[in-house]
Amino acid sequence: MNNGEFYSSSKTDENERRSSQQAPNRQLGRVIACDGARATIAADTDPGSTDLSQLWSVGRLISIEMGTSRVAALTCSMRTKDDGWSSDGSNTLLIEVDLLGEVYRTEDGSERFSTGISRYPYLGAVAHRIRTSDLSKIYDSGKRDACVIGKLTQDDAIDATISIPQMLAKHFAVVGSTGVGKSTAVSLLLNKAIETDPKLRILILDPHNEFAAAFPSNSVVIDTDTLDLPFWLMRLDEFAEVVFRGRKPVPEEMDILRDLIPDAKRVFRGSEGSAVRRSSDKSAVTSDSPIPYRIADLLAMIDERIGRLEGRSDKPALRSLKIRILSAINDPRYHFMFSSNTISDTIMETLAHIFRVPGDGKPISVFQLSGIPSEVVNSVASVLCRMSFELAVLARGSLHMLVVCEEAHRYVPADPERGFFPTRQAIAQIAKEGRKYGISLGVISQRPSELDQTILSQCSTVFAMRLSNENDQKIILSAVPNSSTSTTSFLSSIGNGEAIAFGEAVSVPMRMRFDRVPTAKLPKASGATTHAVQETPDTVDLSSIVTRMRAAAKPTISGFQQSFDAAFPVSETPEPQETEETQNWRQELHSPSNTVEGTRGYEPYRPDMLPGRSAQPAQADPVNDLRKASFQLQAQNAPPPVENRPSLRESLLKKPLGSLYRKD
Repeated sequence: MNNGEFYSSSKTDENERRSSQQAPNRQLGRVIACDGARATIAADTDPGSTDLSQLWSVGRLISIEMGTSRVAALTCSMRTKDDGWSSDGSNTLLIEVDLLGEVYRTEDGSERFSTGISRYPYLGAVAHRIRTSDLSKIYDSGKRDACVIGKLTQDDAIDATISIPQMLAKHFAVVGSTGVGKSTAVSLLLNKAIETDPKLRILILDPHNEFAAAFPSNSVVIDTDTLDLPFWLMRLDEFAEVVFRGRKPVPEEMDILRDLIPDAKRVFRGSEGSAVRRSSDKSAVTSDSPIPYRIADLLAMIDERIGRLEGRSDKPALRSLKIRILSAINDPRYHFMFSSNTISDTIMETLAHIFRVPGDGKPISVFQLSGIPSEVVNSVASVLCRMSFELAVLARGSLHMLVVCEEAHRYVPADPERGFFPTRQAIAQIAKEGRKYGISLGVISQRPSELDQTILSQCSTVFAMRLSNENDQKIILSAVPNSSTSTTSFLSSIGNGEAIAFGEAVSVPMRMRFDRVPTAKLPKASGATTHAVQETPDTVDLSSIVTRMRAAAKPTISGFQQSFDAAFPVSETPEPQETEETQNWRQELHSPSNTVEGTRGYEPYRPDMLPGRSAQPAQADPVNDLRKASFQLQAQNAPPPVENRPSLRESLLKKPLGSLYRKD
């Protein structure tokens, strides 16, 4: 069969050809083998000509004429029959294709595409270039809620459409190597999702601070400067992740926290208004209950246990736990958890701000995680994912929520020994049960092989961009339907902005190119735009970098005003005796007078109370005078300096011999 042969069918409409400028001959070859899933097509070229071979390309769709229907097939491999190329004579091409479905004619005369094949190609069936109308039918989802996200790679004249409700019904994933355009594709998909479903609320866990620029008008940016995430919203495991700085918790100290945190919550509940008391009286107070409590109360209870005569074996664990808690709350990086605004009951304001309820026209919440210490990022992600699921469940379908996890392999790694178990549990709960309650999960990763396969298997729609790692390609290959495994064979060679979309949101796997996003809405890391151009290594301010490295911000210690007032009560007449002062200190710790009701915090310390600051000479402070007098008395009774002390040998020689041994 030569390329000059002309094939004409009475059922072929000439007006449906791809272009009027192309030759009327669309014949490419004939079927010589078929096994139900694949077919082999043979084609003979003209002597010394490559016109026919140029029409074949891996990844392109063709159609096989079956009379009343046409079978759509995807080219997956091609070779010559003789494993060589003759420049003077003709060459026989052998092309392997995957059978995707068929375009059939309905009773009313219209044509539709079906992924099922009612009649397989027979030997000798003619394969030809696919029509534009057939391409439109194949990639048309047939639903009114279809959204255009790009163009087909094979034909730029045909839109690439997906069904947003189907994409959000059972979660989705965007995978690809770094620099291929994942963030741009995600921003495009999220904008389409907001346009389709106005009730949708989106929470983006952004570890690189790049999505804030992608949604300048319909999102709020939450970072450590604008965040008040109270520590009492955390469960015990999540709070322990903060206290122990990502290390394995000590069982004895965990038992102490499990016992004392409920007591601290009861103390706060008894001193606050009736609203908090009524909301928590219906159930038992546990260490996981989202009820406010004060760190000062928790530390006072630890001190009380340390001061007891019994339980000496627990005192090392108590002292160690106290040091850990003080280290965490004195760290300026943890200001968003232990600030003055997190002492009172602010759960309503926190939920409304983070999860955009009601939203005020900004349904997207970009949660920037780069400013949060790395040892507690997993704990914060666990709180956000867990609370989003609880909020969707308790809302009873009135909220549609989408949680987007950038770099998801950090939170749900494939190795069960890695990562933070509560975070893995919270994300897995959304993936497995979220569909029932209207909450969806968006997974973004550049290493799908390091991602938990249980989470990836729950994503019914996958956008696979360029993947150069062989293990990553195998993971995506296992998620593709068996009938289209050749679709992923060229994942390592597709261009930037291209993707292979497959799953429930598309009718058949398609290779497409995402639409371009305006430059003003491109995702980009904050703070990395102009400084890199203006500054050089010769002009950069290294001192400012060191300051940011050390986080030398003014520490916020207003949360300790209560414990300070209790330890050093300010009065007109200071207590002259230390014993009475100690008794008053213990009474003040449990006195309700130290609780400032109706406020969001306490007054900060004065500058003279901070280390390294001198006292203000404006007025005398009796507490400081008392402390100075105590220090002077200690200095008078202190032993002489080391250089003036006698040596051990001299001191032993001066003692009587009888005092050097113990008498029975």
